Amino acid sequence: MPGTIKGPAIFLAQFASDEAPFNSLPSIAKWVGKLGYKGVQVPAWDTRFIDLDKAAISKGYCDELKGQCAEHGVEITELASHLLGQLVAVHPVYDAQFDAFAPSHVHGNPQARREWAEDALIKTAKASRNFGLDVSASFTGALAFPFLYPWPQRPEGLIEEAFSELARRWTPILDVYEDHGVDVAYELHPGEDVFDGATFEMFLEALGGHPRCCINYDPSHFLLQQMDYLAFIDIYHDRIKAFHVKDAEFNPDGRQGVYSGYQPWLNRAGRFRSLGDGQVDFKGIFSRLATHGYEGWAVLEWECCLKHPEDGAAEGAPFIADHIIRVTDKAFDDFAGGETDPAMLRQLLGF
Repeated sequence: MPGTIKGPAIFLAQFASDEAPFNSLPSIAKWVGKLGYKGVQVPAWDTRFIDLDKAAISKGYCDELKGQCAEHGVEITELASHLLGQLVAVHPVYDAQFDAFAPSHVHGNPQARREWAEDALIKTAKASRNFGLDVSASFTGALAFPFLYPWPQRPEGLIEEAFSELARRWTPILDVYEDHGVDVAYELHPGEDVFDGATFEMFLEALGGHPRCCINYDPSHFLLQQMDYLAFIDIYHDRIKAFHVKDAEFNPDGRQGVYSGYQPWLNRAGRFRSLGDGQVDFKGIFSRLATHGYEGWAVLEWECCLKHPEDGAAEGAPFIADHIIRVTDKAFDDFAGGETDPAMLRQLLGF
């Protein structure tokens, strides 16, 4: 029988700051441990929590960080590399905005920025292995996203060429992850070329079905696209290796819908909410993941447009814990069974 989903865990990126206890791994591990979390997903780019260069070459250093977390009853669940993955593929229209994700010495130089990001992703693979982790969460980046809406009419072959190039950039990176036994679980996210099931299939095909190309399942992005996020699990469960527990709501009206009219988050028809405040069917999700044998972590990603982050974090741990299903190793009607008798089976069938 499959095991039980692990958790609750929390993604640290949205809570990081230069103020204690959010400015170092030991102090934030203590904070989340007191809230009831058992795991932390660590942003690989945030030097307040991890020295990625050191983690890539020193298992001893990784063991030290693991020990700092363990003192507070917390373990490291995954290293996240979203901002690094984003920089693997950047359409020039976004160059100025995405320079902020990279160190200043590569600003204004897209090729140098990409090489820096690819090197950091390779270090994330090596660091993940040094931590004993089998999964890392990331983004794909985007070359085609400015052409999302087919007006003006897209030239034939434009999208295919974008996905071919995306695969060319990611294949050598994924090969390193393969060498280190680590999956890359891409968060399917608007703003990335891979944002739903159809685009994931296009990417996977361009990669030749690479075994390390996997999914970080986040239902909030699917609700805002009005997708069937439960059916998504049925279709892609073999590739789901990570899980962001994030809520959202979609309230269209006479003025705006899926595109939300360029409004700020607070005024959008589709917006992120704290766990339990939105419309995502988490009972259905946890049941469907348990049915398909997902044994990874359930990780809170907090991005609410209304609630204070510390309140969202405090509420998130019990919410996730209450939704985790302890998978049974028994059938409910075992009590009524008996010994199997081959002769009786044939008799029951009328043979």
